Amino acid sequence: MKPIGVQKKAEAAQAAAEAPVQEAAPVEPEKIDFTGVEIEPLFKDFVDFETFSKSDFRAVKVLACEAVPKSKKLLKFTLDDGTGTERTILSGIHSYYEPEQLIGKTCVAITNLPPRAMMGLESCGMLLSAVHKKDGEERLNLLMVDPHIPAGAKLY
Repeated sequence: MKPIGVQKKAEAAQAAAEAPVQEAAPVEPEKIDFTGVEIEPLFKDFVDFETFSKSDFRAVKVLACEAVPKSKKLLKFTLDDGTGTERTILSGIHSYYEPEQLIGKTCVAITNLPPRAMMGLESCGMLLSAVHKKDGEERLNLLMVDPHIPAGAKLY
């Protein structure tokens, strides 16, 4: 005696295996217009590898983000840095992002900077951003990476 539904499942699996495979239509990459974009010149001074390698770049997950009271620029981030202890970083990017846009994102932080007091709060690191000007107006993009990267992953 066969359990109910086994024959139907087997027939459905066989039909799916015999069905023609449809290929997905190719996705066209987004066309981005960089006309009018100004990029800050590269530094002419070199940094030796030993100095660079002292910076600890890590993937961090944004657990919470809120505007800092009495500040027009600062956002307070509560981050998972993979250590099991929440990390707080303050960033002056409120004119570019609303806090709720950033919750759940995976970002890049330098985690071994000494703590710094801002507006009475301690910031323990720095989130990385890309800055440029377009048509004379400053633009900023917080660096966000693939959400499959776990909190605390070291970036090189």
